[in-house]
Amino acid sequence: MRLDKFLKVSRIIKRRTVAKEIADKGRIMINDKPAKSSSDVRVGDTLVINFGNKTLTVRADDLVETTKKNDAAGMYTVLKEDYKETF
Repeated sequence: MRLDKFLKVSRIIKRRTVAKEIADKGRIMINDKPAKSSSDVRVGDTLVINFGNKTLTVRADDLVETTKKNDAAGMYTVLKEDYKETF
């Protein structure tokens, strides 16, 4: 499954266009390698997503084409969540 679609369907990022922009700016890594929006995500892959003041590390557990809001959280497991303090 494409990275941008996985992020949208899993609801980690709400819109696919936003997911594409973030990925194409080099702010997402898949298994410690830079990822583009068209990169393939497979079950078991580790994704590191750099938001503005937050870094989210997740593991892809399931890949489905569409999902309901309640089932979206089952597509991934949060491994680590770091916040950068700004003063």
